[in-house]
Amino acid sequence: VNNLNFIQMKNLFLLLVVILTLGGFNTNAQSKKKHKIVFQLATQDEKEQGSLPRQINNLLEYWPKAEIVVVVHSAALEFMMKDKSIAKDEIEKLMTQGVKFEVCRNTMKRKNVSEDQIISGGEFVPVGIAEIVERQENGYRYIKAGY
Repeated sequence: VNNLNFIQMKNLFLLLVVILTLGGFNTNAQSKKKHKIVFQLATQDEKEQGSLPRQINNLLEYWPKAEIVVVVHSAALEFMMKDKSIAKDEIEKLMTQGVKFEVCRNTMKRKNVSEDQIISGGEFVPVGIAEIVERQENGYRYIKAGY
């Protein structure tokens, strides 16, 4: 009887180990990881600009806790301008979900655009490309916006 209990206990222990191990292979485990993504938007192409909010929404649906930053510079400046943006409503909605939109001050200066012309909630960085490099150095994954 003692031998039988030992074998049953051993089998239960092995079963428990198998169950706990298989639980570690949860296909949804990837979504629990902290994802940090920096998008570079530097194009004036409205089709590419229009796809960015959709791409970000897809990411947030899959990874709801992803930390997403969009650095806007160069020809894409109008994307962040109150009176010229083709995606103002989508940008504002994404901001409420924690997405940061950072605008390059060098580009603003070159194009004579002031802070008050930028969509409310937009943040400002001195040099857009430098910001992208610094984000990458701090563990962000780089994505060039567009196709």
